[in-house]
Amino acid sequence: MVLLWERDGQTVGELGQRLFLESNTVTPLLKRLETLGHVKRRRDPADERQVRIYLTEAGRKLRQRAVNIPRCILDASGLDGMQAERLLEEISALRKALESHHSISKDPKHRSSVDRVR
Repeated sequence: MVLLWERDGQTVGELGQRLFLESNTVTPLLKRLETLGHVKRRRDPADERQVRIYLTEAGRKLRQRAVNIPRCILDASGLDGMQAERLLEEISALRKALESHHSISKDPKHRSSVDRVR
């Protein structure tokens, strides 16, 4: 929901990328949100292969109820703002490193000798 509050009308693929999830994982979540009345899924008229996700009025109103959640999470973590910010930066760096490693490991020139023997 946070990603849709930031930018409504994203595709399922865009949401998946931003969440680091495959579309087959995101789709059931979106179906549940649609059943709850928070979002609507619509085919993109410019590209029928794409499904775009739009907030409903109920989905927009939900944002008001969720406004204190980040503060509650920070308080429960026991971290101060600077520590939390540093942790998020470190997680982001780790994620980028893992993505980079994953893309390199798919390249046949960079596979280990063990992988080539298999």
